[in-house]
Amino acid sequence: MSSVLKVRNLGFAYPDGHPALADVNFAVEAGERVAVLGPNGAGKTTLVLHLNGVLSGGSGQVEVSGLKVAKPNLKEVRRRVGIVFQDPDDQLFMSTVWEDVAFGPANLGLRGEELSMRVKTALAAVGMEHVADRPPHHLSFGQRRRVAMATVLSMHPDILVFDEPSSNLDPAARRELAELILSLGLTTLLVTHDLPYALQLCPRSLVMNAGSIAADAPTASVLSNGELMAANRLELPFGFDPATTGSSVRSRA
Repeated sequence: MSSVLKVRNLGFAYPDGHPALADVNFAVEAGERVAVLGPNGAGKTTLVLHLNGVLSGGSGQVEVSGLKVAKPNLKEVRRRVGIVFQDPDDQLFMSTVWEDVAFGPANLGLRGEELSMRVKTALAAVGMEHVADRPPHHLSFGQRRRVAMATVLSMHPDILVFDEPSSNLDPAARRELAELILSLGLTTLLVTHDLPYALQLCPRSLVMNAGSIAADAPTASVLSNGELMAANRLELPFGFDPATTGSSVRSRA
């Protein structure tokens, strides 16, 4: 396997001097699904914003499929790194679903049948082709999240990054989204506080705290390590046993 994402010695401080990342190192191989866990303020969002160059100027380096995340490469990097934000309304701003999904590929210069096929394929991948002509704000939250995924998939990314994908979803929509993420078969980075979801979807987890990687290990091992969990302010739902729960969806990967 080859590394789709490499983060080397990444450090970053905000203009007020607050350190947000400190010597972060990891790689993600093609096809891997990796969870990023940690308490609020751990640096998870700051890390994600470095993956497509929204934040830069610190130390170290990020590469996506061998391409350095640097100003001359940002257009291609942002095509390769598809970020699905926690609130789908941050990504949906056109008058119809079709226009939203077509927006990115059209900006790449696609037109006509090629653009149409990009949109149809992306909507079909998330089961939303039947809402192509509807305004996004007429859809349910779960449907909007799927459409937001389609706007990213239409760009043919190398890696999908999800920010709290299970938030605000009812149990059925949560399960359906998990099955959808697995069905895509794409390299995936999942930033989440939902530890059972991380176990369902991601065989591997990175634990962040105070801007550093505190652990990089199999998710089941992380969630079974009480000392590690306590040190990094991670808590499982009451009664949830990572040794016996959460394997049913994961087994279909």
